[in-house]
Amino acid sequence: MSGFDFERPKELEATMPAEERGIGRDGVRLLVTGPSGVEHASFRDLPEHLRAGDLLVINESATVPASLPAHGRWGDFRLNLSTDYGGGTWLAEPRWGAAQPGPIPMDPGTEFEAAGVPFRTIEPFPGIERLWFVRALTDLSGPMRELGTPIQYAYVRRPYPLTTYQTVFARVPGSSEMPSAGRPFTPRVVRAIAERGIRIASVWLHAGVSSLEGAGTTLPPVYPEPFEVGRTTADLVNRARSEGGRVVAVGTTVLRALETSWDGGQVVPRRGFTRLVLGPGRSVRSVDGLITGLHDPRTSHLALVFAFAGEHSVRAAYAEAVERRYLWHEFGDSHLAWAARAS
Repeated sequence: MSGFDFERPKELEATMPAEERGIGRDGVRLLVTGPSGVEHASFRDLPEHLRAGDLLVINESATVPASLPAHGRWGDFRLNLSTDYGGGTWLAEPRWGAAQPGPIPMDPGTEFEAAGVPFRTIEPFPGIERLWFVRALTDLSGPMRELGTPIQYAYVRRPYPLTTYQTVFARVPGSSEMPSAGRPFTPRVVRAIAERGIRIASVWLHAGVSSLEGAGTTLPPVYPEPFEVGRTTADLVNRARSEGGRVVAVGTTVLRALETSWDGGQVVPRRGFTRLVLGPGRSVRSVDGLITGLHDPRTSHLALVFAFAGEHSVRAAYAEAVERRYLWHEFGDSHLAWAARAS
């Protein structure tokens, strides 16, 4: 992962939502990069960087209150649910707290309680020691709604309600962490996009936990995340491309869903789980643009952006972002990256 390194001062972490900073969701900054260089704008200016015939593809996944108070023979901790595999089986991250990731000394087959629900540990996820398969032994839905909270990490200065972690597109509950590329969209921006003749299509991919503590020197294994690309969206993507429009993925989740649905010549309807890793050596075929946040060093998300937009372009853009004090993480600023072929 040393190839995906750069200097990003800690004070450039967004510690609160844009609304609390007094600028509104669509008031965050927008870094625009592509073959013509780097531009700086506000997110509410996004429609001006698109054109009639373009297609935005958004993630309809809604954030769920996935962080549960838990207790076991290890003491009190948090159980951050990540991915629901059905039958009460989840992939989860046990943590001591928002600022203390663990690991917690669990053993397979041990019972504990989270949100008043009995659980049993199964086994750790191969290659990612902080993640465990666990099984809820009774129904979890009610206790999760009543006692669960949004997942929070140490850089966020205080807890915020679940509504803070929902995007304007949220329709299908399932993401443990917010599909944050969609957060700066507001009804005002969506209206302006429609008025310019730009269409919007949807997929869903339920995003799991993405905590970065203890990141190593190699990319960790990728666990399966559920997604769906429907017939209507596949047709809209293929039509836009055939008519000369540009397809823009709103988030790395959308890009991974569309690339998983690429059959070699077009996007096809597909539903299931994806473990797709995008990085150097794996080109992107389904989209021309990507709206995303600013990603930390040595992360798979940054590797994806390097692969999509080109390492030289992204490094130059991130250097300017640091110099101009852009903000990182889910409450931070945005990046519209165009592929080299986009025009």
